[in-house]
Amino acid sequence: MAEMSIKKKRPKNLDLTTIRLPLPGKVSILHRVSGAGLFLCFPVMLWLFGASLESPESFASFQSLASMLPVKVIFAGLLWAFVHHFCAGIRFLLLDLHVGIEKEAAGKSAAVVFAVSIPLTLILWGVLL
Repeated sequence: MAEMSIKKKRPKNLDLTTIRLPLPGKVSILHRVSGAGLFLCFPVMLWLFGASLESPESFASFQSLASMLPVKVIFAGLLWAFVHHFCAGIRFLLLDLHVGIEKEAAGKSAAVVFAVSIPLTLILWGVLL
């Protein structure tokens, strides 16, 4: 006897502007975006670092480039991406160990990621840049 598969009609909302994610969902998406951004920018950062070490002149040109506002904004975004990815990564490691997997605890840990990553980025921005 052939088995019949029954497809359930589920509502689909493909309009991304109307989807309301909970905070843990936003942290998850930002974790992926920050990881992809860091991965894609890593070769450029390595090249810039290597180029800045070639000579005192190349370091001076890199230093003048780094003092421009658009470059500072990019560096700030990369710094935030690193800090957020690190903090969210610790959260996800704890979730993998079944720590804080309940709905309320997961929401609180997602809030902690933002509460830690944003001030830590500002602190590192002041110290590093």
